[in-house]
Amino acid sequence: MKPRRYPLALRRNAPRWEKQQPTWRQARPGAIAQALKRAQARPSGNWYVLGATRDVREDRPLSGTVAGQEIVVWRAADGRLVAGPGICPHLGAPLAESPVRCGTLVCHWHGMALEGTPFAGWDPLPVHDDGVLVWVRLDAVGGEEPLEAPVVPDRPRLSGSVAAVYGGIGICEPEDIVANRLDPWHGAWFHPHSFVDLTVAAAPGADASDDDGFTVDVSFKVAGRLVVPVRAVFTSPEPRTIVMRITEGEGRGSVVETHATPLGPDERGRPRTAVVEAVVASSERPGFAVARTAAPLLRRFMVSAAGRLWREDLAYAERRWLLRSTGRFPG
Repeated sequence: MKPRRYPLALRRNAPRWEKQQPTWRQARPGAIAQALKRAQARPSGNWYVLGATRDVREDRPLSGTVAGQEIVVWRAADGRLVAGPGICPHLGAPLAESPVRCGTLVCHWHGMALEGTPFAGWDPLPVHDDGVLVWVRLDAVGGEEPLEAPVVPDRPRLSGSVAAVYGGIGICEPEDIVANRLDPWHGAWFHPHSFVDLTVAAAPGADASDDDGFTVDVSFKVAGRLVVPVRAVFTSPEPRTIVMRITEGEGRGSVVETHATPLGPDERGRPRTAVVEAVVASSERPGFAVARTAAPLLRRFMVSAAGRLWREDLAYAERRWLLRSTGRFPG
């Protein structure tokens, strides 16, 4: 794909949705299953994405659930992250609802103060801030050999980028989220409002010993017939993460990281999984530096776009889990 002087292209003589090239022959269930199997075999070091760094506020913690365990994260007085169980060891208050005062988490039921060190049965958990996302390590949940830090994908330099984080929840398991992203062939059919002219230029073979990425040529729809053509590569660096990296075209080097975190069962015993998607956008064009001055507006647009796609892709993942759980999945 040759570099373009202008990021936008005018799409001419576009076929109607039903007239585009079918992709079902290329989207082989066995190939997707093998790619998923390889992803699940990679080490995670027992690290799970909890949420966005931006959501760790000075006055309240970031909270969430991982595999049924309530977790809280906050910043100590020296700025470092502290993580631990979200249940007060005194009488079980939800620490997610407790305020942070001068780097200390103060239980709002009886005033027990937690400073991030072991106290009264409360023990901290390993935590990592990669500048965009917050990770916690749960060795009892993951059961793997622990790693000192999570497997964080390479990203554009954050000081010259715009990062946004979307969060959603589906009735499925993490593997269903990852499998959705390992099926790039569905893009233009299932998301015609966002993608056109999608071609999978390269897909991994049976063992993928050398190259385990899906290379995709696709055009992002902007308005009417205006599109932005790019080449992107999808890879899975660890069991619960899929990374789409733009390798050619506008925004080269930008990444979309999709992280799947198990939450635990719902009231009906069905598994719930959180999708935490980080978009780190960059561009070599001089105008991007100007665009970054409107970063709050850009983030809202990026989260909205991710949300629209994930409303559909969560339906895909939930359908996959339903068929798997009832023995009807054809893959």
